Amino acid sequence: MDVNAASAFSSSSSSCATQETEDLLHLRLPFDDGHERAPLLLPTKIMDAADEKGERPDVSEDTAHQISVDPWYQVGFVLITGVNSAYVLGYSGSIMVPLGWIAGTCGLLLAAAISMYANALLARLHEVGGKRHIRYRDLAGHIYGRKMYALTWALQYVNLFMINTGFIILAGQALKATYALFRDDGALKLPYCIAISGFICALFAFGIPYLSALRVWLGFSTLFSLIYIVIAFVLSLRDGITAPARDYSIPGSRGTRIFTTIGAIADLVFAYNTGMLPEIQATIRPPVVKNMEKALWFQFTAGLLPLYAVTFMGYWAYGNSTSSYLLNNVRGPVWIKATANLSAFLQTVIALHIFASPMYEFLDTKYGSGRGGPFAFHNVMFRVLVRGGYLTVNTLVAAVLPFLGDFMSLTGALSTFPLTFVLANHMYLMVKRHKLSAIQKSWHWLNVIGFSGLAVAAAVAAIRLIMLDSSTYHFFADL
Repeated sequence: MDVNAASAFSSSSSSCATQETEDLLHLRLPFDDGHERAPLLLPTKIMDAADEKGERPDVSEDTAHQISVDPWYQVGFVLITGVNSAYVLGYSGSIMVPLGWIAGTCGLLLAAAISMYANALLARLHEVGGKRHIRYRDLAGHIYGRKMYALTWALQYVNLFMINTGFIILAGQALKATYALFRDDGALKLPYCIAISGFICALFAFGIPYLSALRVWLGFSTLFSLIYIVIAFVLSLRDGITAPARDYSIPGSRGTRIFTTIGAIADLVFAYNTGMLPEIQATIRPPVVKNMEKALWFQFTAGLLPLYAVTFMGYWAYGNSTSSYLLNNVRGPVWIKATANLSAFLQTVIALHIFASPMYEFLDTKYGSGRGGPFAFHNVMFRVLVRGGYLTVNTLVAAVLPFLGDFMSLTGALSTFPLTFVLANHMYLMVKRHKLSAIQKSWHWLNVIGFSGLAVAAAVAAIRLIMLDSSTYHFFADL
């Protein structure tokens, strides 16, 4: 693990403009290992324009990826791609069924408001101490020190690894569902579909060097999301109109409901948050805080409408019999359902790249050559070997444990809650403590303590589910 990013840069004592430029491009950390790092891939035109406005970003460490080049709306579409991934096809079953109409609706709205607030706090901490902290672990290391840098990186890595693995499982399920529409011989099993999905995700990763390079692919992602969401919405509406009365009661005994409710709360948190906001914010143009807030408002207003539409419609149409993959419930022409499933598969490939980008950036910066353009032969081969190896591990885990939902609930409790809510509020307290009133401090401490308690409760509920399901599932299961 690279611990070079755990503290702020040492300042240069030279007043020479040439030396200042050199310091920006080849910065050293107080406990650097002495090796020269790859230069920032910050385009000259952007740097010159920023210089003229006095806005040249002073970033917290060099990186092999592009930063500070994307308009706010492109970053907004990155956030929306994550929110409206194929996971939305499961929220009717995983959130509404355990909570019901009243608690489910209030939970979705309240979780959105709390998530917007927590993400806005984190966005405002992007520039601390006169520097941009382009990684979550850099920010934590600057505020708390080296140990917290390492812990934050570990939590974030586990969280993103599990999300990436879940995306590969989702893509495999979409492929299998497509195959099952045309043939029911069971020849193409889920582990085979997961292997195919992992291979396609790797091909995509080889060709997209960094997060900013998605650009036109974000348009395709939005199109694919709209296709499967609109199809699921329309077919659910048609089924709901013609179906008999549905049962909206919350299933299970009173004891079971407690744990399923806690699990649904964890899913509410997962639905809105990425666990990598500083890494996404690193790609945005200055002024970074103002532009990031625009992107967040875009995400939590227009970006949430598709999620709400398909979640509420799916639950209205099928009640407590809604499955964890809504397209398995809907009835309609085969070709329409196949289009929805294939769109879900393709959108998942793009969404996975977003959540894998922090790991790609770490590997490219620490082990990449730093020479040549992103499509130089040696850099392409580096991506093939390193990213291919990383996604091979993801794919293997996905195939071995296709029932990963229970494990994802556990990692969400242990990482998503701390990263998104506990740390965000506590870091804001640490940085702004001299500017906050007593009431404001009490509010942030309430968030820290409350979400810490929710994280513990969610972890207990997830462990219980793992214990119950361990007797049902088996490795390489064809679910």
